[in-house]
Amino acid sequence: MEELLKLLGLTKEQFDLHATFHEHALEKVATAIHKKTRFVHYTNADTAMKMFMNKEVWLRKSTNMNDFMEVDHGLACLSSAYVKHLADVKVLLDGMFPRICDRIQQHFDGWLPTYRLGTYLTCVSEHDDSEDRMGRLSMWRAYGGFSGVAIVINGEVFHTPIVTDALKAYVSPVSYQDIAGFEQLFLRIMGRIHIFRDQLLALGEEHFFARICHSFRYATLCTKHPGFSEEKEWRIIYSPAVDMSSVIKESVESIGGIPQKVCKLPLEEKPELGINGISLPKLINRVIIGPTLYPFDVAEALTILLEKAGVENAASKVFVSDIPLRQGR
Repeated sequence: MEELLKLLGLTKEQFDLHATFHEHALEKVATAIHKKTRFVHYTNADTAMKMFMNKEVWLRKSTNMNDFMEVDHGLACLSSAYVKHLADVKVLLDGMFPRICDRIQQHFDGWLPTYRLGTYLTCVSEHDDSEDRMGRLSMWRAYGGFSGVAIVINGEVFHTPIVTDALKAYVSPVSYQDIAGFEQLFLRIMGRIHIFRDQLLALGEEHFFARICHSFRYATLCTKHPGFSEEKEWRIIYSPAVDMSSVIKESVESIGGIPQKVCKLPLEEKPELGINGISLPKLINRVIIGPTLYPFDVAEALTILLEKAGVENAASKVFVSDIPLRQGR
């Protein structure tokens, strides 16, 4: 336990609190830090070009993501578990803070439209060393179209809370669960609340209320159907109506011919705000050019843009995948 606490930079009390409400995320973060996990963003060459030229990453509304049930699946899992065990939940939570269940439900129901329509995401996947040359076949098939690009990034920034606190954009691993699997996670949360009841009571009702609402919100936003589990996805989540950032800017852009609002996260160091490690020279580990009719042209162009962005030895970080997948027109 001491080694784990040191790895996470938490006290035993802080660990118990995080584990109570965010068990899955805590385990994934600990593993990523221990393994020095890198992450990868699969996209197309046009998006990669804009990212390198403008030094920014776009966060898109959850309703515009590839999986049209990005939020609805998590909501269905949470609703099923909550309704099924409502009587026991009321005994536990209302026994700690009278009528807090009604307060939690009113808060969640009131904010649900914002979670659905006002949440902006960008997604990355855990990247394995074995994928350095070719990338991941399933991801090439799902993302990038006729000009796939995989941007592999160093993982340290994903484990630095001060960066996400300053940006108001938060990183969370996805949990791949069906209704039954999510129910077991939900019951473990309630079980840990029972175990640490006295400590949670000592924090006070407002602190407890904020914690459990935050837990339910991320359960909705970061639970995905098990059929997508091979993606090993993590999400950068920004909800301006919940927590507005002074750094992230909004814009209307056309993506695939569809005009839509996006939120632009600048990939720039801002030491005065405690934002470090997110500039392109520090983020970029490698770039893999996926299946396309013009792999060497794309590689040359992106190398030039990386050099202009200050990435040292850019040419040595750009690779052309030799995976035999045709994406012809």
